[in-house]
Amino acid sequence: MFAQIAAIIIFIALFAIGAVRGVHIGVLMVAGAAGTALLFTEMATDEVVAGFPLSIMVLLVGVTYFFAIAQTNGTIDRIIDGALTRVGSKAALIPVVFFVLTSGIAAMGAPLAGLVMMPVGMQVARRYNVDYALMGLAICFGVGAGGFAPTSLYGIVTYGTAHDAGIGLNPMLLFGITVLVYLLLLLAAYAMFGRGFFSRRGRASTAHIDVPDLATISGSPANHPFERETALRRGSASTTGIQFGEDEEDQALFDSSHTEDEDAPLPPFTPIQVLTVICMIGLIAAVVAIAAFGLEPNIGLLCFGFAALLTIVDPGTGKNAVGKIDWSTVLLVGGIIMFVGVLETMGAVDLLGEGAKAIGSPIVAALVLCAVGGLVSAFASTTGILAALVPLALPLVADGSLPGWALITALGICSAVVDVSPFSTLGATVVATAPSEHKERLTKLLLRFGLSMVVVGPILLVGGLVVPAMLF
Repeated sequence: MFAQIAAIIIFIALFAIGAVRGVHIGVLMVAGAAGTALLFTEMATDEVVAGFPLSIMVLLVGVTYFFAIAQTNGTIDRIIDGALTRVGSKAALIPVVFFVLTSGIAAMGAPLAGLVMMPVGMQVARRYNVDYALMGLAICFGVGAGGFAPTSLYGIVTYGTAHDAGIGLNPMLLFGITVLVYLLLLLAAYAMFGRGFFSRRGRASTAHIDVPDLATISGSPANHPFERETALRRGSASTTGIQFGEDEEDQALFDSSHTEDEDAPLPPFTPIQVLTVICMIGLIAAVVAIAAFGLEPNIGLLCFGFAALLTIVDPGTGKNAVGKIDWSTVLLVGGIIMFVGVLETMGAVDLLGEGAKAIGSPIVAALVLCAVGGLVSAFASTTGILAALVPLALPLVADGSLPGWALITALGICSAVVDVSPFSTLGATVVATAPSEHKERLTKLLLRFGLSMVVVGPILLVGGLVVPAMLF
């Protein structure tokens, strides 16, 4: 038992060191997995390396490469522009529109790509008198909902890890449940911040809204997988000059200086953008069709196929997109799963599972596990937490006391809904992009909302999903 406990302590310590020192946790985990195996087991190095999840790597690389091409050739920007021109002046619907747009972007491989909507969302919130908290939460919820799509990171890690452990979790079911949960949370946000925050005064008379680019905004995330290298259209970030946290006076100057650009019609899709849209539709159709025949679509390979077609047609864009593959996440997930594989071989995962089962009630154990996942994720990487905690839930599933698909789904969502905390990337971006006079209020609101999700999330998901699944 000493070896198992020591390995668990090393595992936790590596998370802490990575957070405190700012070191890539995936690098620490690969080294830690090898060192732990050599110290406490008789595993050969080949066995340790074999724990690296190649299937998940193919998924992540294929998906992020395909959508990086779509981002680089301007297709994503053009789709966003087209959607935003139809927003009009219906202020009450604007957060919903941003939720949908952000969900679509986040579904394209990297959830944090949805953060591209945050600066423009705050700009629109000011113009239409939408509460900044409501707009920020709507965009955060969109990131979470889209992130659990079968083509995006949270979904890939959750159902990929579950499948590797022998748990049948339908990726579309996971996505559908996640969207439903976030829609409920969006309704709750409307109830808290939507009443009385909309006014007919001060609304913009035009419908077009420029879309800023996070890659060129001061203070944007440094290693965003879909950073754009050039401005590809009128009204792109290189011309807007929007800054994080700009105040009302600066925004008013921006409004008055861009009237002519807002009235200008959108440029038509280029031929390569048309082909990219066709490929995106083809990807969705292929996944649905393959699943309809009772087969399991390999989304990573499908993305590689469509990406190869686009690369042949436009070699320059394909070459530039290679550098935007999310290798950092591949290393993060791979390193954690390698270490978890060593823990499983040593029996450390079973030891933790037995400890959870010792609580006495499977429902209480599920609540505790989901709450721990949410609490840790509020201050750490959601992706890392998903890769680490999903295997720890397996002992609760092994004896049939809890339905595996329901527990894993609940655990995944509970680890993501807390990301509105200002200590997490999403919440921090909300505060950073809001006008300076609203930052303190938003920090307090998001902290309360995020920490409340540590309790509300497990109760909602375990009570509304795991318990009914046990009964039926």
